[in-house]
Amino acid sequence: MNSSPIFLGVDIGTQGIRVVAIDQFGNLVGSREETFELDERARQEQSPEKWWDVLLRVMGDLAHQLRSVGKLDAIKAMSVTSTSGTMIPLDCNYQPLHDAIMYSDKRSGAEAEVCREAAFHDCREGYKDFHTSSGLPKILWFINHYPKKAEHIHVWAHAADFILGKLSGVWGVTDYTNALKTGYDLTNLCWPDYLFQKLSLPKNWFPNVLPSGTPIGRILPEVAEITGLPKTIMIVAGMTDGCASQIASGAIHLGDWNTTIGTTLVIKGVTKNKVVDPLGRIYNHRHPEGYWMPGGASNAGADWVTKEFGNADLEALNKQAEGIIPTSFMAYPLHQEGERFPFIAPQARGFEPKGLSKAEAFAAKMEGVAYLERYAYEMIEALASEQVNAVFTAGGASNSDVWLTIRSSVLQKPIYKMRHTMGAVGAAILAASQTSFSSISEAGKALTVCEKQVEPSKQLISQYDENYHRFIEILQDKGYISKEGNVVG
Repeated sequence: MNSSPIFLGVDIGTQGIRVVAIDQFGNLVGSREETFELDERARQEQSPEKWWDVLLRVMGDLAHQLRSVGKLDAIKAMSVTSTSGTMIPLDCNYQPLHDAIMYSDKRSGAEAEVCREAAFHDCREGYKDFHTSSGLPKILWFINHYPKKAEHIHVWAHAADFILGKLSGVWGVTDYTNALKTGYDLTNLCWPDYLFQKLSLPKNWFPNVLPSGTPIGRILPEVAEITGLPKTIMIVAGMTDGCASQIASGAIHLGDWNTTIGTTLVIKGVTKNKVVDPLGRIYNHRHPEGYWMPGGASNAGADWVTKEFGNADLEALNKQAEGIIPTSFMAYPLHQEGERFPFIAPQARGFEPKGLSKAEAFAAKMEGVAYLERYAYEMIEALASEQVNAVFTAGGASNSDVWLTIRSSVLQKPIYKMRHTMGAVGAAILAASQTSFSSISEAGKALTVCEKQVEPSKQLISQYDENYHRFIEILQDKGYISKEGNVVG
């Protein structure tokens, strides 16, 4: 048997469940997953008991895989990540009273407005920007639509909390990141009074809140027996999927930032102080070590690649783009109406020059996203009065070497890409953080492995700096951002 400790990370996703095993050097030593069929109902509600049944099966498969290579008994700890805002009402026996109300369920629009109004009037420092994807409006929606069931609620659980409870038998516990959009005040570390006084919600409905990575108990003997996993595994408080992906990307230490470009561009980082944005573009999670994890998400990103170039040879387009950058073309690949980050402009529309070849349009849109990314980081530095020291990357766009070169040259900073950036790996790092290491920073340093480092191109920096300022002038001329040149406003 290999005595090097192994850590498990579980990701309960909208479309499936994944479990990974990593060792103390960041090597992926095992992985299993199972997907779900996704229909309209599954975007609104899913059975948490089905998640559990699937997870038992997947964990059993992983246990068999690790046993076959002599690594099963090395498993030391595990943690769970899942979607923020997915909520489950539990009775006094911790059984679901209703299917999980998914983060993607948009039925709680009216309740979100009630939550926003209550928070703005009665909560000075807590989270206020509630939407249908937030947990708190779903609680109000459930009360309004299922008053009889609501009478039997003992506690509400986020998706990750439910799975952690089933694993450990410890209930009524959540973490900083999951609690945020259910209304928890991360500055004063309490559930604010407006929840109970203004919204008239029972205090016992809200779980105890711990820093992510806190050990909460050992795996239940019956779960170990069913799955074949060791009975000594420590179960550790979890984290939302976005924050877990940030951890896996390597953006864990003060001054570290992660840009994930998938369907949208999402930026998250670590700061000493909470980033206060009067325009509401940024919200702040709490780092397990007491720092802050601010972030924001654009409506633009890489969705245009699939929508506009889905049937094209992307490898050939990347190669052609490499030969024509830097281009002089200004493009902003926004495929919907309105922008929310790094500027708020409901009137914003995407733009690009007419008559471009496929390769020119492809290159120009990669450049446009890079300009948006730079503006975001300049805005963040202005608001935080803290430097962006390192940029880590994840998401589909990080697979394009030419796009990485463009972004690094526009940002004038190196970009780091880790070998494994999935949320389940972030959960595994979390599991290690206080069981084999002294902190998430120490665990992250040991368990993330840099696959690629991209440096700014000396041939591109000057032209891209000029192009970036032209891009900003266009946004100003269109009224999307202020003409004062102040990225804060």
